Amino acid sequence: MEYNNRSVPTLEEAMKMLKEAEDLSPGPWVKHSMNVAKGAKLIAEQTDNLDPEVAYILGMLHDIGRREGVHAMRHGLDGYNYAIEKGYDLVARTCLSHTAFRYNNEVVIVGRWDGTKEEYNFVKEYLSKTEETDYDKLIKLCDYLSLPEGFCLIEKRLVDIALRGGINEYTIPRWKSTFENQRYFEGKIGKSIYSILPNVAENTFK
Repeated sequence: MEYNNRSVPTLEEAMKMLKEAEDLSPGPWVKHSMNVAKGAKLIAEQTDNLDPEVAYILGMLHDIGRREGVHAMRHGLDGYNYAIEKGYDLVARTCLSHTAFRYNNEVVIVGRWDGTKEEYNFVKEYLSKTEETDYDKLIKLCDYLSLPEGFCLIEKRLVDIALRGGINEYTIPRWKSTFENQRYFEGKIGKSIYSILPNVAENTFK
């Protein structure tokens, strides 16, 4: 794999981590995570700079913080702490990076923050000092393409999130950021992302 063996677990280790997390806190987030993994791998296979297996593992574990229970955006920090404890720096980074985006040169954490003020400040400071990579962009994109049932139009997923979590002044900028990521990867692979993801129409319109 592209990264050293302490940045990400092996695929077998990652599967065990996800299974343990599911046993601790079962829910639709597990199937969602597997679809993020599948989507990330399919898109990474079409690029010349991303390792499909690394992308798959990062997608699988991006929500691993949900092992701690049902929380809002604190799950990113829970995942970061868990991955750091395991020694998987790249997984830890992805746990945080998928929960935020940049707007007017500021890191914005999406959704409702349910941790402490100190934890919130840590996440913002960490991400403000971290340059976004293609892996960060890819997992964020696939997060918005993946329902527990499978892949769908980004618009359906965005509305689903808004209905469950509400909207705020950053909702539209976040949507625009998501579509920018879509255009970025479609430029890299030379085709629509929907052309390589299975059953998009079926999952979107059922």
